Amino acid sequence: MRYATVSSVPQTNLSLLWVIYLVAGGIVSATHHYWQHLHAIKPVASAILATLLWPLLLLGINLHVH
Repeated sequence: MRYATVSSVPQTNLSLLWVIYLVAGGIVSATHHYWQHLHAIKPVASAILATLLWPLLLLGINLHVH
């Protein structure tokens, strides 16, 4: 008895892409000084937003929460 061969499409490891995206976000937000002076909730929120939305930083958009 023979089984049919299974042809699968190569899948991209989505979790690896997320790790790369977040590392790039951490680097970009750190170079824009979002990870300095984290003594209150607003700077922490700004740093998290900057890490997640780092392409906006490259466009010149300010993500500091006031």
